[in-house]
Amino acid sequence: MKLKISLIALILATLLCHAQDWKTYPYTPPGSLVIFSADEGRHTGEPVEWWYTSGHFIGETSGKEYSYMLTYFYYPVSVSIFNFEGFRILNITDEATGAFYQETKPILTYSTLSTTGLDIVANLFPSGSEYWRNKLDGSSNPLPFNYEISASSSIASINFELDTTKRPLILDGDGYFEQGLSNYTYYYSQTSNTLTGSLTLNGDTENVTGSAWIDRQYGDFNPFTGEKYEWFSLQLDNGTDLNLWNVFTADRMIPNDPKYKILAAYVDESNQYTISDFEIERLEYFFTPDNLKSYSKKWRLTSVSKNIDLIITSNHTTSEVDITELSFRFFEGSVNIEGTIDGVNVQGVGFAELLHAYEHPDLSISSPNGGIYNAAVPISWNLNNPDDGRPLTYDLEYSIDNQNSFNVIAQDIAETSFLWSNPSISEGDDVWFKVIGTSIDGTLISEEISSASSSVSLSIADFNPNGVKLYPNPVSNELTLEFNNAIENLKLEIIDVRGRVLFSDETKQTSLKKINVSAFPQGVYFIRIYSESVEDFLRFVKK
Repeated sequence: MKLKISLIALILATLLCHAQDWKTYPYTPPGSLVIFSADEGRHTGEPVEWWYTSGHFIGETSGKEYSYMLTYFYYPVSVSIFNFEGFRILNITDEATGAFYQETKPILTYSTLSTTGLDIVANLFPSGSEYWRNKLDGSSNPLPFNYEISASSSIASINFELDTTKRPLILDGDGYFEQGLSNYTYYYSQTSNTLTGSLTLNGDTENVTGSAWIDRQYGDFNPFTGEKYEWFSLQLDNGTDLNLWNVFTADRMIPNDPKYKILAAYVDESNQYTISDFEIERLEYFFTPDNLKSYSKKWRLTSVSKNIDLIITSNHTTSEVDITELSFRFFEGSVNIEGTIDGVNVQGVGFAELLHAYEHPDLSISSPNGGIYNAAVPISWNLNNPDDGRPLTYDLEYSIDNQNSFNVIAQDIAETSFLWSNPSISEGDDVWFKVIGTSIDGTLISEEISSASSSVSLSIADFNPNGVKLYPNPVSNELTLEFNNAIENLKLEIIDVRGRVLFSDETKQTSLKKINVSAFPQGVYFIRIYSESVEDFLRFVKK
């Protein structure tokens, strides 16, 4: 019911929009590199290009709510003995049941692919022809920002007319930006379009009305071979529309950089903006039925500068697209939005496109792991597959009965180390440690037990089997580490008594390392030293 209320409100808001001075060809938004209708067509100098539309509609006879996504890719590729010019994806989702009707087909040829406007005729493999093009007036001239679409799968057919009702959203102001490590893209969105037409599903045809989103992207950013991402289109009932991305590096990080974080907003006919000072917190995850992929499914979007606080929730977990010819899978499905902008309640609908998949955490206990457990030194572990989209908390447990049972030391630890104060074990006990890493919702989880027991030493004396010299101790300003030999790929962490990592550093090769600790408050600290040849925890006092 909540989705229906949001969808009806969105349709009404779309219908209330009026034609503006921009609704003409040619049209160049102020300060933009994008020209309509020329940039609605194919760009022969760009290697990858796609035409995307998604939306929500209601059947006039059945009253059922549906969402859809249709995309035409220009992406020449050879598969076996065939040469294809691209791919077409058509998805229909029954929003009440989650039934997902998905078909992806190679495009054998584009018999029409205009370079001066939107006129696509795609010949599918092995058969079928579809189109997406401008509607024409009585003189056969293109009607600006009015389109007709006809596409069919073995189960569903859509025949839609789309009429853009808001000024196009030009990302980053001029429609061009760098994306990811070394790519570029031209990008604009038509965030609000009335949708009318018909849907045929399982042989039954009915008229439909709704609202649609159109995206255009062209350049060398390649979703099939490039960095993975999470993308959202959000249409809110206060008239604001948002287009936002998180792009992940190859090692699953999201740098605080506009190349990896971009949010563009249509506010009204005279106000658009693009920012990168926003955060997306993943709140829930799910696995596909075959357990081969895990995606996020609930998010919190916040921006302090724009006073945004929204909860975005996938309506279903069934909407995974599979392009078998490329062995390429991703999630694409409708979302529901609730929250506030400038303190005012808003709700809405949208879409999420998720190419970034998540893994269970891969953990290893680094200290202690055999040998001596010095109770004055923190217990530490490594997360070997960190992911900025999957923050973890850790539970730490111990066993002194050869792993027959484990007892809790601490729970919900945010760091990868913990100082066990007043341990309930005895001098000389053989102790095993277990660390359990868990995502916020418990979907992504794993545990690791130390590979060998450690003999307990409750002495507070420093334990330094590698002979690393640390001086002066206590220290006021500069701490020096001196090694017997040059150490390669040295990593350092300074940890406080609560287990928080306050400083980290990496050095390719050194036998002498100096660290400025003058800004640290007075107290006891631990320095963790690890490389392929050395691993130590040393204790020092800041005076």
